[in-house]
Amino acid sequence: MSNGWSKEELQASVEAYVEMQRKERAGQSFIKKRYYENLAATFGRTEKAFEYRMQNISYVLSLMGRTWLAGLKPAKNVGANVAGDIEALLNQAENRKSVPIAGFEITVREEIEKARLPKPIGNRSPKVTPTDVTLFQRDAMVKAWVLQQANGKCEACEKSAPFYGTDGTPYLEVHHVRQLADNGSDTVTNAVALCPNCHRELHYGANTQKLVAHLYAHVTRLVRE
Repeated sequence: MSNGWSKEELQASVEAYVEMQRKERAGQSFIKKRYYENLAATFGRTEKAFEYRMQNISYVLSLMGRTWLAGLKPAKNVGANVAGDIEALLNQAENRKSVPIAGFEITVREEIEKARLPKPIGNRSPKVTPTDVTLFQRDAMVKAWVLQQANGKCEACEKSAPFYGTDGTPYLEVHHVRQLADNGSDTVTNAVALCPNCHRELHYGANTQKLVAHLYAHVTRLVRE
């Protein structure tokens, strides 16, 4: 592990984070500081070190388009290799499979920060890597009903769909407010129709939690899960 963190330390941090997130979703009370104290006592690092590592985990989740734990704002100071390890441990802790993305995205961001990048050659024949992923079986009726209710307008920004699809219908995307990956339900009380911009912001934006609160306040059919 990079930065002197052992696999055991990283795994314990991820498992503690996932446990806190499950408690948050279930409406159970918990104290983050107690988790930091227990980890610090076990591994001999400071509580602050584990708190910051938790913020790194939030950052990895944000790169995955996943929701992160309230009060643990994503901290981007984490290397691509460690981010990849965190992503793998998250999938392991939640018993799911997904296409690795965190390490790749961090590498992209590290390269962007360099002064002047040379024009890359790229790869005319990208390597194909077969992989298993977790897929959720969705109800087509739920998507159809939500889109019909939206009537061509984004339920977040309330603007008209930005374009029409090839079938002539306003293009909107259906988003689960509590994501399916976070054990959200595929129901109309957990789904909204969004323009692509709002949809991407809900997955990857810095103000995701504020946008979620806005949806719950303005879309009356939504029920918190």
